Amino acid sequence: MLNRSVEEILALMLALIPAFTVHEFAHAWVANRLGDSTAKDLGRLTLNPLKHLDVLGTLMVLVAGFGWAKPVPVNPNNLRHGRKDLALVAVVGPLSNLLMAVAVAALWQLSGGSGSDLIQYFLLVFVALNVSLLFFNLLPVSPLDGFKVALGWLPEALAGRFARTAQIGPLVLLGLIILGSLAPQLDILGKYIYGATRFVLMALVQ
Repeated sequence: MLNRSVEEILALMLALIPAFTVHEFAHAWVANRLGDSTAKDLGRLTLNPLKHLDVLGTLMVLVAGFGWAKPVPVNPNNLRHGRKDLALVAVVGPLSNLLMAVAVAALWQLSGGSGSDLIQYFLLVFVALNVSLLFFNLLPVSPLDGFKVALGWLPEALAGRFARTAQIGPLVLLGLIILGSLAPQLDILGKYIYGATRFVLMALVQ
């Protein structure tokens, strides 16, 4: 965070609010449509950012480049098709980030680079942030969305084995983040997200 400019911090903060809020709202909305009203009953079926933002998770994005919002609670037992529906609930979060990135990239293209430099910079940061959230959340590691997506679509026998990795998932994720911060040459997670994000970003805003 100390290495970021005031403009970058401001742009990230403004971009994080809709990025996290819409992501979590998408989870809640699809879960409710598929039979589980848990999130709705807890007041999470809303676009009110205060219901979704996590203070520490938001600060971590600014400091480390990785962060989180308050997870939307989902009860798989209430879903009509169990883990298959759970996978759908999980994947719509990252897909919402992709849709936001595409929409704002289209706005940036239509503007033709007109407007203030600060606005143009914000639009690009918004696109980049949402694309990076897409790839980060699709990692098949618990507690990320990608873990639930994989769990839902793996064959029954493999799904059972894969589910047992949930307990060590957070430690693996934390280990990768710490490893990347201590040894940049071994930053597997950062290189994956940066490379994938850069590829999509160039395709969207060229």
